Amino acid sequence: MKPNVGGIDKIIRIIAGLSIIAVGAYFQSWWGAAGLIPLATGLINWCPAYLPFGWSTCKTKEAE
Repeated sequence: MKPNVGGIDKIIRIIAGLSIIAVGAYFQSWWGAAGLIPLATGLINWCPAYLPFGWSTCKTKEAE
């Protein structure tokens, strides 16, 4: 898997995932489990939803 999540995108995903999990735990709701998705994609630097569109937020080095 080639990383396609980087920088600010990664930080936002991790914070959002942890926030969703915390809110779900506070309200004792299973919806908090949905926070695992942005958390996991932020931690592994790869988002399957970006593949069909060819998107990437990683900085790449261009060949010199």
